[in-house]
Amino acid sequence: MGERTANVHDGDIGATITGLAAVIHGRRTAAPEESYTARLLIGKEDTLLKKVTEEATEVVLACKDRDHDHIRYEAADLVYHLLVTLERYGVTVEELAGELDARHK
Repeated sequence: MGERTANVHDGDIGATITGLAAVIHGRRTAAPEESYTARLLIGKEDTLLKKVTEEATEVVLACKDRDHDHIRYEAADLVYHLLVTLERYGVTVEELAGELDARHK
């Protein structure tokens, strides 16, 4: 577990996800030695997929501990790694939104 984030305030999830996805997309051209995201995007497939599994497990464990701040922290890690995964495999956040929208209509 990483260090807890201080002074967290509510935000706009749509704007946050869209902005983060744009930053991740921009990292495709970054130097891997300078960008963790670039390394995940172009490195070994299993490295990224293991991170998604690890972060999902950490969310589950935080839930089992009923630790609100830890759940939030680990969920943010999971969402970041999921967005990197979507970028790596060419799935846009707009496509993801469409999939989610189609499920509740």
